Amino acid sequence: MKAYENQEFLSSSDGRILRVLGEFLEPRRRLRKHNIQDTIVFFGSARPISSSSAKENLAKIKQRIAASGHPTKKMEQELIRAEKFVELGHYYDDAVQLATMMTHWSKGLKNRSKRFIVCSGGGPGMMEAANRGASKEGKGLTVGFTISMPAALEQPNPYISPDLAFDFHYFFMRKYWFAYLAKALVIFPGGFGTLDELMEILTLMQTKKIKKPLPVVVYGRKYWDEVIHFESLVEWGTISAKDLKLFRYCDTPQEAFDYLTSELRRIHHL
Repeated sequence: MKAYENQEFLSSSDGRILRVLGEFLEPRRRLRKHNIQDTIVFFGSARPISSSSAKENLAKIKQRIAASGHPTKKMEQELIRAEKFVELGHYYDDAVQLATMMTHWSKGLKNRSKRFIVCSGGGPGMMEAANRGASKEGKGLTVGFTISMPAALEQPNPYISPDLAFDFHYFFMRKYWFAYLAKALVIFPGGFGTLDELMEILTLMQTKKIKKPLPVVVYGRKYWDEVIHFESLVEWGTISAKDLKLFRYCDTPQEAFDYLTSELRRIHHL
């Protein structure tokens, strides 16, 4: 048996370097086939749902509580969480709208070598919203870089363009493709994974490991000021004031669209 046909070897620790190379070379081949060389990357939580679905869920919980007559502590906690999900649902809706706007804009560019394809982590939540806005609403191509995880945590969403859904085992290879192709990023509310992705990108920009101009939108100041108070890092002296200029807060799809398109036109001479 040839070594490259030996599945036991390929799945072993000795074959790891080949698996890593596979996650570099196979995506590169497919991306080149579709001429995907510039993306707008959307990061965000896998958990939110649309505001309409969140409101329906909240109404059901309120009905159940009213019918019980004596709500338990667990019911009260469920109600609070459902109310928060309605807030997150508005961010989901905004992600759909912004991805739609960016896709329509990119499709209208005269320079067809610049495509600015919407890209996400390929899962549910904010990732689904981005892919949905680009493909279903915007009628454009859209990329999904999923990561193999326990089935309960993340499943690929149905809005990724055929042949542009990639499933990674190694987080660092997935992050490489996010950063390498990105011409802009939008960071929607999220948890550990989103924080990890945001901080890695900001660190690479701060340390000049990413040298290309890269507009970064941190979307939803109300959420992010509660989660991370970046100005406190300046006050403590752990970052400099100029580091706050690595990103821009935006609170509406139109505000984010205007900033991203003006920066992309300036940087790429569109």
